[in-house]
Amino acid sequence: MGLGWPQAWLLGLPTAVVYGSLALFTSILHNVFLLYYVDTFVSVYKINKVAFWVGETVFLLWNSLNDPLFGWLSDRQFLSSQPWSGARLSSRAVVLARVRALGRHGPLLALSFLAFWVPWAPAGLQFLLCLCLYDGFLTLVDLHHHALLADLALSAHDRTHLSFYCSLFSAAGSLSVFASYAFWNKEDFSSFRAFCVALAAGSGLGFLGATQLLRRRVEVAGKDPGCSTLAMDGGLYGEELLVGSEEVGSITLGQYLRQLARHQNFLWFVGMDLVQVFHCHFNSNFFPLFLEHLLSDHISLSTGSFLLGVSYVAPHLNNLYFLPLCQRWGVYAVVRGLFLLKLGLSLLMLVAGPDHPGLLCFFIASNRVFTEGTCKLLTLVVTDLVDEDLVLNHRKQAASALLFGMVALVTKPGQTFAPLLGTWLLCFYTGHDLFQQPPMTPVGSAQPWPEPPAPAPAQAPTLRQGCFYLLVLVPITCALLQLFTWSQFTLHGRRLHMVKAQRQNLAQVQTLDIKTV
Repeated sequence: MGLGWPQAWLLGLPTAVVYGSLALFTSILHNVFLLYYVDTFVSVYKINKVAFWVGETVFLLWNSLNDPLFGWLSDRQFLSSQPWSGARLSSRAVVLARVRALGRHGPLLALSFLAFWVPWAPAGLQFLLCLCLYDGFLTLVDLHHHALLADLALSAHDRTHLSFYCSLFSAAGSLSVFASYAFWNKEDFSSFRAFCVALAAGSGLGFLGATQLLRRRVEVAGKDPGCSTLAMDGGLYGEELLVGSEEVGSITLGQYLRQLARHQNFLWFVGMDLVQVFHCHFNSNFFPLFLEHLLSDHISLSTGSFLLGVSYVAPHLNNLYFLPLCQRWGVYAVVRGLFLLKLGLSLLMLVAGPDHPGLLCFFIASNRVFTEGTCKLLTLVVTDLVDEDLVLNHRKQAASALLFGMVALVTKPGQTFAPLLGTWLLCFYTGHDLFQQPPMTPVGSAQPWPEPPAPAPAQAPTLRQGCFYLLVLVPITCALLQLFTWSQFTLHGRRLHMVKAQRQNLAQVQTLDIKTV
């Protein structure tokens, strides 16, 4: 029975396009979440300071622990050194399991996104539960989506090709930020709620459709011996891998952590990425504040809306240019160049001062664009670390999701530190408290920590001065720390080529072993 033309056309789409489309259904939700969740609870639901800090602190713990937890539950069988009664695990079976997980967790992510925009519990409790629920499903989606990048392709060219489509679809998803600005109204929240319902519906249905299509392609590729590969020219491996090795016993979590502790490039990378995650979320959380207090007297509301939207779309469009550079010069060199660019622009802005609106517009936008763009490129570095981990520890199958989870264990705290440290520094330097809500009653004597001391009124810097120094000094500090840690990272050039060659040889040897069984 023949297929209808729409179904046949969909099945004919390149796997890279289907894989990249999953980034669209995540980004249309997550960009809106990052931009509005703090403002919604502080300005609309009137959460108090204690509840906000308690929620962010609990979120910090959950945000850090759920990545390695979910990664361990997903990939622990790949670390086993004890054969499963001679059972074999094909790489296609690994990919199929990840695709099915995305099909389950993607729609649940969309539902958890909706829980932010309707008050259904006391503000403090809702803040805590919504953050933890949303981040749990986001973690599951991100882990399996990123792990597919390492499982679908081995060569740097093929992985860059997959990332190209992720950036393209993420840029399209970022257009939701432009639309959100038209619906955002703190006084009348109903239209923004309706907008979020539409986003969640589109995202949930998109996940269901894309994962079904991708699963169909995996199954067809597995049944058709004439089908070369699922991904691109050399993408998905067709060989079967024995789960385990000749050693007796199984690798425990403690042994795996000791292996990571000896993985020097992993340690240097997560140190650098912790700073990067902090800086990315600092820019996301404080971008509207910088526009309001540094540029509101010089730009119109429509210009501010345009800058806001561009700051979310441009990083993905930038990557369409940076990814070919990565193919030519390597990810290491491109990332190092972006760190140097961040440092140079920040020093220039510091010298110029806050009284140049045009330069300030360019810096605020470019600072976010280049920082977010760097975050997107670092996924490629983690896939290289997956290869090095497999080679160094002689694994039979790459534990992709688990390694992505361990990276997040160390780096995700930067996501929580960003709003906490930013608001504290602003209050410490200027005496301006973002949580002051006249004429609400004071929080009371139950202070979780001492209030930062406010400068004397006669000497207190203005809020505008505080925002400017926060804007330029944070990227300068981040760039210096990152240039140092990145200089210690050695998985590039000759060493990277050696690791790739060894993994390719390992895959070929395993294929030969299977054929002789």
